[in-house]
Amino acid sequence: MAIFRTKKAEETGEARLPRHIAIILDGNGRWAKKRGLPRTAGHAAGAETFRRIATYCKDIGIEYLTV
Repeated sequence: MAIFRTKKAEETGEARLPRHIAIILDGNGRWAKKRGLPRTAGHAAGAETFRRIATYCKDIGIEYLTV
């Protein structure tokens, strides 16, 4: 049964990962505006966050990342 396979995967650290993840980048300009920063600062912060996410996805074996 699937529930037992999932539980076993969680216990052994072999949980299934998706091959493809899609990310919608939204709100970086609003984030900056709330902090009194220029929109470009929000975009720079969003770009850095995306770099960290992309690196993590690569490290754990996600094959495709759509932005």
